[in-house]
Amino acid sequence: MVGRNAVLEALEVEIPIRAAYVAEGAERDDRLRDILKRAATRGAALLEVTRSELDRLTGGALHQGVALQLPAFDYAHPDDLLAAARDSDREPLLVALDSITDPRNLGAIVRSAAAFGAHGVLIPQRRAAGMTAAAWKTSAGAAAHLPIARATNLNRTLRAYADAGLTLIGLDGKADTSIDQVPGASGPLVLIVGSEGSGLSRLVREACDVIASVPISARVESLNAGVAAGIALYEISRQRVGGLD
Repeated sequence: MVGRNAVLEALEVEIPIRAAYVAEGAERDDRLRDILKRAATRGAALLEVTRSELDRLTGGALHQGVALQLPAFDYAHPDDLLAAARDSDREPLLVALDSITDPRNLGAIVRSAAAFGAHGVLIPQRRAAGMTAAAWKTSAGAAAHLPIARATNLNRTLRAYADAGLTLIGLDGKADTSIDQVPGASGPLVLIVGSEGSGLSRLVREACDVIASVPISARVESLNAGVAAGIALYEISRQRVGGLD
């Protein structure tokens, strides 16, 4: 992660970091002083390197004299998501992403999932965004508090969740059933969000118990995947007995 604004925002939302790098002779403006203070408070390794070395470490990115090294994300196992959801005092609610490739959409959905009481997020291991620096930043720190798992075979994992008693609800902007009309939304379920372009894949769609849409004005063709997921999660949380924690 590079750049003064991005690095400062990352430290403010407590994204896990391995080390902070500052170029020798970097201009000490208010942002950099705040970055140094926050990094020191968190006990992060703070390394001063030459500008050429920082160029090499960041692949020539526009780093403005500062960069963060993030640790590899610690993904949960899909079985752990189900176990945690079933052990909760609330009805299980999981969110699955079907080939979401934009890390900012992933981060936004993680943030909404945490905000509206989901127990975890499931993503495919291949051909999908992972928890990169951009996803971490967009999640505004929610990824530190919500388990995120990767499935080697998303369809197989979803069917296993269905066998465990969870209803699979797929989001599709063209579905006739509105998310606020879905039966069983207050029970154990998985909300499945399709990719930004093609939506739900065929096998995942076939596994769903219900396909639902977020109703929008005819003047708008579709919603961003992150926005649609947030609205759907709000509606599900509204229907649930007890609401949010």
